[in-house]
Amino acid sequence: PQDVDALVLGGHGDQMVPMPRYITVRGVPVTDLLPAGKIESLSERTRNGGAEIVALLKTGSAYYAPAASAFQMVRAILLDEKRVVPAAACLNGEYGIDGLYAGVPVVLGSEGVERIIELQLEGDEKSSFERSVQAVKGLIEKIGLSIDD
Repeated sequence: PQDVDALVLGGHGDQMVPMPRYITVRGVPVTDLLPAGKIESLSERTRNGGAEIVALLKTGSAYYAPAASAFQMVRAILLDEKRVVPAAACLNGEYGIDGLYAGVPVVLGSEGVERIIELQLEGDEKSSFERSVQAVKGLIEKIGLSIDD
């Protein structure tokens, strides 16, 4: 696992957007290592992985990965590591979105989110990310909040 660097954008669960172009194993792009069908299968498993873990744990919560991520984020802030991590960040024009939090790569340092990294999304990546953002907007509206609040 420590040899794999992966990136997922957008919301959580089935609305997340795995980014195979940005997945590497010891620096080698996963697209050079696995056939497209296997990558798509792994992407689908990533989207549904939380439910799979909850079912296996039988405790109602998948907490290992969030705890590990929180540890990395706190460390990056306390030690001013300027580390690139995926995080829910408030977008203000990035990715063409205003005033909404979405999972994107950011640089974390002593000031918290010091920079949002805006990737150039292609084709399906862009449409999948837009669907993910729309799903978040839909949830916000469903609970009666306004994005402008």
